[in-house]
Amino acid sequence: MLRLFRRAARREPLCYYPHVFDPGTDWYAIIIRTVVVYAAVLAGFRLTGKRQIGQMAPFDLVLILLIANAVQNAMVGPDTSLVGGLLAAAVLLAVNFGIARINESVPIFRRAVEGSPAVLVSGGQLIERAMRREGVDLLELEQAMREHGIKSIEECELCVLEVDGSLSVVPKSQGTIKTRRRFRQTRDPN
Repeated sequence: MLRLFRRAARREPLCYYPHVFDPGTDWYAIIIRTVVVYAAVLAGFRLTGKRQIGQMAPFDLVLILLIANAVQNAMVGPDTSLVGGLLAAAVLLAVNFGIARINESVPIFRRAVEGSPAVLVSGGQLIERAMRREGVDLLELEQAMREHGIKSIEECELCVLEVDGSLSVVPKSQGTIKTRRRFRQTRDPN
């Protein structure tokens, strides 16, 4: 009890960590740094190719974790305050929201950010140039075909690497590719 009176008499601050709320870097510098780092990391991942989270190898996950750790200092600089970290997080969320909105409405921007689907097999013929360009190896392609019940490339009518990294496979037994409208008409007699 005596300590409380002594503290009140000396007027000591109750918070011994004033740097927690006091940003060590200007707020506009954190915003600019965060936007630049977001754009650079997005461009880097866009250039490395398309993969789904489920298709990532362990070294891909390690790369993402290390990049997150490496760019943290680039975003906030020497700032270790709570306000600086929250500001960087808010900027990341806002930029990501803005990119998503622009991505929905501007097709040219969507192709630049996401890319476009790539045909890897057409008419039972492997397109090796597209496979090399997209970084898909034959083992991955054969695995996707097996998942769709196709035993060999010759049995595959079409295989497309989608923008989300998944492989869409159409077997030759289906013949021509039907549109959704025709598919609904053949399945639903009403």
